[in-house]
Amino acid sequence: MVDREGVGGWLEGPGRRREPEEGEYAGSRLGLPESGAGSVATFGRRFGAVLIDWLACLLIARAFTSNPWLPLAIFAGESVVLISTLGSTFGMRLLGLRVVPLEAPRLLPPARVLLRTVLLVLVIPAVVWDRDGRGLHDRLAGSVVVRVR
Repeated sequence: MVDREGVGGWLEGPGRRREPEEGEYAGSRLGLPESGAGSVATFGRRFGAVLIDWLACLLIARAFTSNPWLPLAIFAGESVVLISTLGSTFGMRLLGLRVVPLEAPRLLPPARVLLRTVLLVLVIPAVVWDRDGRGLHDRLAGSVVVRVR
């Protein structure tokens, strides 16, 4: 039989968040700088870039058809093609962001870009973050969104 003690942690919710240690910031465990170029992008910039990309894809799709799935398909295609070739989407480029693999500051391999994009389109992995500000889609793809400027 299941009793309260067995599910108590779940019922009470997550534990207290660990306070950051002195000198710890988003990206410190990844060896990234605290601010400026190469630092982890803030939520606001990432959200702004996705919003710009989504609005552009929506405008393009509505110019041709009213199919409700076309903007999502264009968004996914844009992400795969542009991140694989340039390291950033249109919105990311406007806001000074870039997707890089953790092991070296170069382009993310296309298979990992595809995985990241599929997870991003599913939305849920994108709203689950770690202490370094990386969404689950970036963790599973082994990537991080950094500032360019």
